[in-house]
Amino acid sequence: MNDEGLKLLLTRSSVGPKHLMAPGPDEDQLRLMVEAALHAPDHAALVPFRFKVVRGEARQAMSALFGESARRAGKDEAGVAMDEERALLPPMTVAVVARIDMGHPQVPAHEQWACVGGALTNFLNAAHGLGFGGKMLSGAKARDPGLVAAFCEPGETLLGWIALGTPRPSGTLAKPPRQKEGAADALQFWAR
Repeated sequence: MNDEGLKLLLTRSSVGPKHLMAPGPDEDQLRLMVEAALHAPDHAALVPFRFKVVRGEARQAMSALFGESARRAGKDEAGVAMDEERALLPPMTVAVVARIDMGHPQVPAHEQWACVGGALTNFLNAAHGLGFGGKMLSGAKARDPGLVAAFCEPGETLLGWIALGTPRPSGTLAKPPRQKEGAADALQFWAR
């Protein structure tokens, strides 16, 4: 790997929706991000993931779905309004959906989930390489039956959403990109 490639990996960090502005990626850039995702390790080439882009007018429909989800969760009208607004903050949102074949004869579920994680990472790294910021968001909304039905086909799992856009100038970020300080714990040398 060259120094630029390594620098790209070491400088990517999550950029939350309130720190993103237009523009988001165009269709060619989204295709490149998906091409990067397709380079994740994928035993038997199952492609157990889908990226579903929400942009333009579709953002309003997603906002309404977030509001309905908030109501089902028992939130008051202020909470509903906040969830609806959160759906509109990023210029683009990408739903991340897993399609795991639980009965595959060669590829157990855990290998397919590893592929989904690798694809998500490659997608976000490609977005960063193209000058965009992004953050994976999940939580209770990703398990809401109405949202799951809106984004998933039968047998699919909604992991959450990637907020995507252009990072605001660095002076407006609430915090600098975090430093990963767990290498000593994460890197272990096994011996028998």
